[in-house]
Amino acid sequence: MRHGKKFNHLSRTTSHRKAMLSNMACSLIAHKRINTTLAKAKALRKFIEPIITKSKLDTTHNRRLVFSSLREKEAVIELFREVAPKVGDRPGGYTRIIKLGNRLGDAAEMAMIELVDFNDVYNLDNNKSKQKSTRRAGKKTKSEPTTTEGNSEDKVKNENE
Repeated sequence: MRHGKKFNHLSRTTSHRKAMLSNMACSLIAHKRINTTLAKAKALRKFIEPIITKSKLDTTHNRRLVFSSLREKEAVIELFREVAPKVGDRPGGYTRIIKLGNRLGDAAEMAMIELVDFNDVYNLDNNKSKQKSTRRAGKKTKSEPTTTEGNSEDKVKNENE
């Protein structure tokens, strides 16, 4: 039974797990995406989402709270300078996990975890700005005669009125 088991212990002691998640979070902030096992990616998502939420409001207290979790000064600076302004209007869901298949050596499920707002492929704002070109009818040449029967009938009706 799993009474009271709220998170995956990842077969590690508490100190090892906290250090590992802190290092993975610092790497994610620095590189914006990392490859890891699926279980570690899911544990990292639970670890880093509240930290990113705290970084939205830049106060001394929030910086100290984030530093106590990450333990790396450069990661805290980058989180508050670059990541927080991009996720300022997002109400949550700052990370995305993409499954990559199984690892060759031990067949562990691999996944890529990334920060959502730093991906250009899935970002909807960039895709809307591009204009789609259609290739349905092809280009019309000037040598083809055009019919204006509809226009001449409309002119006759307007003159009669």
